[in-house]
Amino acid sequence: FGALSLIWGFSFLLIKVGTSGYAPFQVTLGRLVFGTAVLVAAMAVKRERLPRGGRLWAHMAVAAFFLNALPFSLFAYSELTIPSTLAGICNATSPLWGMLLSVVALSEDRPTRVRVAGLGLGFLGVLTVLGAWQGFHGLDATGTAMALLASLSYPVGWIYVRRTLAGTGNSHLSMTGGQLLLATVQLAVVTPLFTGVPRHFAVVPLLAIAALGALGTGLAVLIQYGLVAEVGPTTAQMVTYFIPVIATAAGVAILGESLRWNTPVGAVIVLAGAALTQVRPRRGA
Repeated sequence: FGALSLIWGFSFLLIKVGTSGYAPFQVTLGRLVFGTAVLVAAMAVKRERLPRGGRLWAHMAVAAFFLNALPFSLFAYSELTIPSTLAGICNATSPLWGMLLSVVALSEDRPTRVRVAGLGLGFLGVLTVLGAWQGFHGLDATGTAMALLASLSYPVGWIYVRRTLAGTGNSHLSMTGGQLLLATVQLAVVTPLFTGVPRHFAVVPLLAIAALGALGTGLAVLIQYGLVAEVGPTTAQMVTYFIPVIATAAGVAILGESLRWNTPVGAVIVLAGAALTQVRPRRGA
């Protein structure tokens, strides 16, 4: 649990370092290449094969877009203009978007008063982080919007997976391996259209990208599956609430990013709201 929190928390710092030497699409492509390599190696060790079936792969391609290619690219582009601390906090809004979307897309997921209150509290925290009372002064609107859209992309992807890929009979490892492979292909097609070949290869940013992919994408997925198997999905989801704390600490301590009072206060409100949106009514209540 601690390792997963650290890896994902430091991912926003690694994105920031990576984009200091390479274009955002290049950072994302490198991240996916290294992450896919880790999962392919894990599949080889466990002697698992990729899923089969054209329709299944079509659904996986959509999942790869919303869960990997799109959010990874948006976060990389957002950190060109916003601090890694803000990107990490924006990531924490994902459960809020998920609750809002689940009410519309999943008829069996009924809202409760507590969850609706959590939704309102969470978005109040977002406004606090962004300094709404100051007219969002000094805030890059485009970068922030990209980070928020990235966090929205995750629940869209998971709802799609839940509706189309549940109960396929394939292992999580093989499904995720195929998904990352498809996301890598998507970025391999898009990247040359928007970026050129780097004239020189900056070593530190390249190492950051390698760590982002191998640790923040590949190894983190393997740890997540082990964590879910050991403690269950509900407890495993609590990692989400530690990510912005670590991302903020890393950004301030290592990158020297500034921190105003409203950022940590708003982050606490966001996390409290996100936690409330995950509360389920008791059976028989």
